[in-house]
Amino acid sequence: MANTKPKIKKLYYSIGEVSEITGLKAYVLRYWETEFKQISPPKNRAGNRTYRQKDIISIQKIKDLLYEQKFTIEGARKVLDGKDNTTTKQAEKKFSDKEKVVLMKIRDELKEILLVINE
Repeated sequence: MANTKPKIKKLYYSIGEVSEITGLKAYVLRYWETEFKQISPPKNRAGNRTYRQKDIISIQKIKDLLYEQKFTIEGARKVLDGKDNTTTKQAEKKFSDKEKVVLMKIRDELKEILLVINE
């Protein structure tokens, strides 16, 4: 019979474990601690950082903002603090097919204008 015990999540993770989970180098995690108040792992008696699940979730959100959505650190900080004027959903808005056709038509017309100007 196969082992059907659910995997137990740990309460605390070391910086090496978080690095492995998130795919980020330890020095990046330490730097982000100085830039984002959302990441604040306490240290144990030995002085090692002890990350919690909420820290890992924050790190993954920051990684997405910086690496996938291409925000600057300042921009990511504003989004996380809720001070950004555009919401993430607005930034990710997908154009409808009709809107894409209109935009492509405008692009083509602009290309034609450039050709006339450059002649």
